[in-house]
Amino acid sequence: MTVSIVFSIALYHMASNELDARLVHFQTNIQRGYEIMPGLNFNESLRLEQEDQANANLSINLIYANLFVLVAGGLGSYLLARRTLEPIEKAHESQSRFTSDASHELRTPLAAMKMEMEVALRDKNATAMELKEVISSNLEEVNKLSKLSEMLLNLSRLDHDKLSTETTDLFKITKVVVADFNQNKHRLEIVNGKKLHLKANEMAISELVKILIDNALLYSPQDSLVAIRLSKPDKNHVTFEITNSGSGISGDKLPYIFDRFYRADASRTNGPKRGFGLGLALAKRIVELHGGEISVESIPNEKTIFTFTLPTNNDFQAKPKN
Repeated sequence: MTVSIVFSIALYHMASNELDARLVHFQTNIQRGYEIMPGLNFNESLRLEQEDQANANLSINLIYANLFVLVAGGLGSYLLARRTLEPIEKAHESQSRFTSDASHELRTPLAAMKMEMEVALRDKNATAMELKEVISSNLEEVNKLSKLSEMLLNLSRLDHDKLSTETTDLFKITKVVVADFNQNKHRLEIVNGKKLHLKANEMAISELVKILIDNALLYSPQDSLVAIRLSKPDKNHVTFEITNSGSGISGDKLPYIFDRFYRADASRTNGPKRGFGLGLALAKRIVELHGGEISVESIPNEKTIFTFTLPTNNDFQAKPKN
């Protein structure tokens, strides 16, 4: 605005001086006896009156111009600032929500452990078996905290670190992960056994497959079969698809299924065990770092299908999240 006012003042003086010079030139010619335009009166008082009127008109026009610049500039600045700050605001809100959710998840098992230990300490007649049960329960909560801390650390690492890539085999990775699910291994079926080579971070892809298998087992009946299909839709991509039966996911929840700390209804699980709502967020981040896509589709009370597709030729180091 200051620049506009300074420019207007300079323009006013330039226009005013030019107007004065022109009128003086006309007046000089008249005084010398030249006839400028027959029938027109160019006396001194008329000249001054016209000069004042011209200056007044110029001032009004400049005021309007400055008001327009002020309004247009202010509106433009507001829109640009809003557009610039919007992603920063969203990131701040997301970080605040993440911190709040993480604190809540950490506080819950700690509160349970504290209560059980306080009750045990107050009970002077507690037997060795009862104390053993308290210790066993606390150990279970500690394991939950350990798993939560590990997932939070993995998310933080994926947000800021870079992932190196190497040639690996998606089928081989899937076989190894399936073998690690000892008690539930019989429920997992790999539909095809074809090698699928790609350039990726093997440890991250292994974690990705583990998350999706664990999620499929958790949200399906204990005696049901979970099918894993590996394919190569074209020469540049490989696809992993996992299907489980069960209550499924309602349509209104699907858009949020990959959000951090988002969890669907407890009734979807096959028991009291529930996740922290971080696994699928971590899975999505791994896929994004490899330049791939992940999606979910579900038919309520029938089945749920998670699918990710990765490029086979990642000649880059996966970039950290901004």
